[in-house]
Amino acid sequence: MEIEVQHYQKQWPILFEIEQLNIKAILNEEVIKIHHIGSTAVENLKAKPIIDMLVVVTNIEKIDDYNELFMNLGYISLGENGITGRRFFKKGENPRTHHMHIFQQDKIYEINRHIAVRDYLRKHDVIAREYENLKEQLAQQFPDDRQSYCDGKDSFMKKLEQDALTWCLK
Repeated sequence: MEIEVQHYQKQWPILFEIEQLNIKAILNEEVIKIHHIGSTAVENLKAKPIIDMLVVVTNIEKIDDYNELFMNLGYISLGENGITGRRFFKKGENPRTHHMHIFQQDKIYEINRHIAVRDYLRKHDVIAREYENLKEQLAQQFPDDRQSYCDGKDSFMKKLEQDALTWCLK
């Protein structure tokens, strides 16, 4: 799957709103809140056209019971996918359209770090442009290598996350 960084699209928040309704219809009272996160949630930031969502639920243990319903919406469950206590789903393969990160409400750090990065990028345009430039450079350098693309962002993202969390606590 080719890595493509696109100009901001005004339909991204709309696509999030539509998908949020689909998720709420499946999870019902399990859902506490659904957040639009990631680069597509930051106006005027170039991004891979994948809608990232953070779903906060009352009980993570119940989520696996919904895998078949999510599959009917086109999602593939990847389990925790490297983060303990998370359920991660991807939708679409070529092109991939959505990522869904589900956390139980008591996973405060995991929830806050995703939201903090989004909010920090919304308020700090210079940092957002640095991130955008890095993504474009890596997409050109590794157009068909998602792992190298992600590895190339790793140190920037770790610093961004720390700066965002510090900023949120002020």
